[in-house]
Amino acid sequence: MKLILTQEVPGLGGPGDVVDVAAGYGRNYLVPRKYAIVATKGAEKQVSQIRRAREVREIRDLGQAQEMAKELGTLAVSLSTRAGKEGRLFGSVTAADVANAVTKAGGPSLDRRRIELPTPIKTLGTHTVSVRLHPEVAATIKIDVVAS
Repeated sequence: MKLILTQEVPGLGGPGDVVDVAAGYGRNYLVPRKYAIVATKGAEKQVSQIRRAREVREIRDLGQAQEMAKELGTLAVSLSTRAGKEGRLFGSVTAADVANAVTKAGGPSLDRRRIELPTPIKTLGTHTVSVRLHPEVAATIKIDVVAS
């Protein structure tokens, strides 16, 4: 099944890429979640539009990604949220919350989809979060979650 990706899918490709996947994977996972659209003649015209939007968001080259990784490594990020007496949060910290906290701390604006949270952050304290800036560069950010 030929599909055009509309969002980045880890291990498959980025927006605007035309990929060939198993029919069930495309029909049951990628298309319903709007990660991809079926590749038709009309949809192929949208590929250039998707690629242009991707280029605007994408970090230009490896050097820029490495500079941004150094900047993120030295950044002190604090995130205040509601918590109970035992240090457990009401809810959890999401990738969007992390992206907003980095921007408020004076760092670059990050796309929430590039922030990797292997497990949800549900406690107060210092946590390490990984950010994929480039296929070859990943930065780590230390986030201090405090009670508000």
